[in-house]
Amino acid sequence: MERIALVSLAVCASLSLSVPAVAQQKLTDTQVLGRQIYGQHCGVCHTKPTITAPYFGPPLSKENVSAGDGVMREFIQMGTDRMPGFRYSLQPKQIDAVIQYLKTQSPPPSDAKAPARPASSRTNERELD
Repeated sequence: MERIALVSLAVCASLSLSVPAVAQQKLTDTQVLGRQIYGQHCGVCHTKPTITAPYFGPPLSKENVSAGDGVMREFIQMGTDRMPGFRYSLQPKQIDAVIQYLKTQSPPPSDAKAPARPASSRTNERELD
């Protein structure tokens, strides 16, 4: 029992150290709901799984909401060619909560040094000419 409590404490401590200062700000109940929905529906594509992995979709922040709530709401509801629409799976109140949460998020730092991509193993001498 003590070991479980100790492991839980260690995990909680490590998580609190890895959360950026922006995420530690006080969120309203709506923004907390938006953060939860973002994690369940949006985060799989719009967050990086590891430091060196690329984003599948663009990172989302308050810059994306600058066009207005209505534009962002329609974008989330209808989707695009590469993004599913959520008009059937999320209620308007939930979409508004995601938008309110995004307004609290600063854009990620730009990667000055993008990792070099290895040459393809299918490359042959003809392709190099």
